[in-house]
Amino acid sequence: MATFGFVHGAGDVGAAWEGVARELRARGHRTAAPDLPCDDPEAGLDDYADAIVTAVGEARADSGPVVLVAHSLGGFFAPLAAARLGAGQLVFVTAMVPLPGETADAWWGATGFPDATAHLAGLDELERFLHDVPHEQAVAALAAGRDQAEKALAEPFPLDGMGTADVRFLLCRDDRFFPPAFMRAVVRERLDVEPEEIDGSHCVHLSRPAELAERLDAGLPR
Repeated sequence: MATFGFVHGAGDVGAAWEGVARELRARGHRTAAPDLPCDDPEAGLDDYADAIVTAVGEARADSGPVVLVAHSLGGFFAPLAAARLGAGQLVFVTAMVPLPGETADAWWGATGFPDATAHLAGLDELERFLHDVPHEQAVAALAAGRDQAEKALAEPFPLDGMGTADVRFLLCRDDRFFPPAFMRAVVRERLDVEPEEIDGSHCVHLSRPAELAERLDAGLPR
C-alpha cells in the first residue's frame, strides 16, 4: 500500500484530484491532496512544500512508499516535498520540470514555450485546458480555481536535481497547453528519461481519472 500525494497546478485546488484519489483508495492506497497556498501573496516555495509534507504526513501509512504526483506548476513544488519526505517515487503528470536555480517565471522562455504554442493563441481556457472534460464539469473546475500569487514563481528552484526518488513523467497526448512534441523535448533534456504517454488533455485527472489512477498504480514497485 502506497501513500499518494497530489500536487496541483497554478491556481487550482486539491479537490480536483478526488476522482483519481478515489480510484487509488479503492485499490487500497492512501491519498492526500492539499490546497497549496497559491492565493497567499506571502507564500514562497518552502510554504508550498510545507503544505504537501504536512498533508502527506497525516495520511501516510506506517509502511509502503510515498508517491508524489505533480501536475503543471506543481512540478516546481513536489520535488521539494519529495526530498523532505524521502518519497520513493516522483511522478510528473504533464508538469513543469525545473532546473537548479531556475524560477517558474523564467521556465517559459527557457523551454521555448511561447514559440511552441503560438498557434494556440486564439483558444479560450476551456479549449486549451479542458477540451475533453464534460462541459459542466469543466465549467465547475474553472469556477473553483483561485488566483496564483507571484512570490513562489520568482524564487529559484533550490535543489541540484530530483533527489533519490524514482522519477516518471506521464505525457498527455491530447494536451493543448503543453503540446506533446514540446514536452517530449523538455522531458528528455531535463530529466533524461523517456516520457510515458497517456491519452487526455492537460487536465487528464478530470477527463480520465480511472485511466490515470491505473497508470499510477501500475508504476509502483512490486
